[in-house]
Amino acid sequence: MGGVTSSMAAKLAFFPPSPPSYTVVEEVAGTKMRELELRENIEIFKVTTEKGNSIVAMYIKNQTASLTVLYSHGNAADLGQLYDLFIQLSVHFKVNIMGYDYSGYGQSSGKPSEQNTYADIEAAYKCLQEKYGAREEDIVLYGQSIGSGPTVDLAARLPNLRAVILHSAVSSGLRVMYPVKRTYWFDIYKNIDKIPSVNCPVLVIHGTDDDVVDCSHGKQLWEHCKQKYEPLWIDGGTHCDLELYPQYRKHLKKFISVVEKLPRRKTEYESIPDQLEKPQNSTDSIENSRASMDLRANLRHSFDYKETSSTSIYHKEKSRSSIDKRDKTRKSIVHSEKAENGIHMHQKARISIDRFGEKVRSVGLFNINCFRPTVTQA
Repeated sequence: MGGVTSSMAAKLAFFPPSPPSYTVVEEVAGTKMRELELRENIEIFKVTTEKGNSIVAMYIKNQTASLTVLYSHGNAADLGQLYDLFIQLSVHFKVNIMGYDYSGYGQSSGKPSEQNTYADIEAAYKCLQEKYGAREEDIVLYGQSIGSGPTVDLAARLPNLRAVILHSAVSSGLRVMYPVKRTYWFDIYKNIDKIPSVNCPVLVIHGTDDDVVDCSHGKQLWEHCKQKYEPLWIDGGTHCDLELYPQYRKHLKKFISVVEKLPRRKTEYESIPDQLEKPQNSTDSIENSRASMDLRANLRHSFDYKETSSTSIYHKEKSRSSIDKRDKTRKSIVHSEKAENGIHMHQKARISIDRFGEKVRSVGLFNINCFRPTVTQA
């Protein structure tokens, strides 16, 4: 059954460009993309994942950068289409950027799957550390749409990460198709369950007119974040045009500026998340009061410190965990969601997938123009 659901999820979730927008050639000077004129500060290379796949990655160096963004792109796109966007992001926000193609995308080997994307981002992250000397506390993870899956999964396992950016993110794969209110064992990219484990500041960006991944996904994820940064709900924004709005660049630049000034997180987990999470009048469990006060001062105007929100999130997560345990012991969930309609769950899933596929194709999900924004004033 697991193989069936994985196959179903792959057909639903992954639309690698066919043919790829670029080809890779090996030259004496290094790996190149034949279709692109690479600048001196851009490097193309391949990384081997723990699954044995060879994925293509791109690294853009900014000489003035103190932070590095690891960018997990959306569906139906590859590095060739994202090249111009990456250059603009690196210049405007003064960051190094590393992008990579998932297994089965672009010229990366293997087949697209949820587990492969987790292995892909893990390999890219390790490459940042080993090849470019990037430290965990200087890395910002950026996940767009389906890229939010590997982004949240990795972020939940990195206690000293600098920040996370979620752009048109999904709360889970099944929730994109069907308005379920719980997480099932066969769901993919269960971001809604993992986001409470992310201990760094999180910026959520979503368009209010997104008809592929509804804006409610972004709002739910934001509500479950431990470290809430002021979200950006772009009025009229759709699924693949948010980069074109002036407020996107303004808000993102402000966020990067704020997290860049934060004190480095301790190498050991200790009580850093508590210091960030507690209201300003909290003074217990703080070893260094001066550092804590400086930290709160940096965050005071940007982050949301609501005790009720934190308590609510805790209970929601606790409840969700309990539900998960019960769900896993059940042998059937045929009648769990609107069984009165007389339609079996596997039939419902098939109908939902068909409708989602039609929606994806009708809106031109991740059209190439979405990744070639026009140049605007700095």
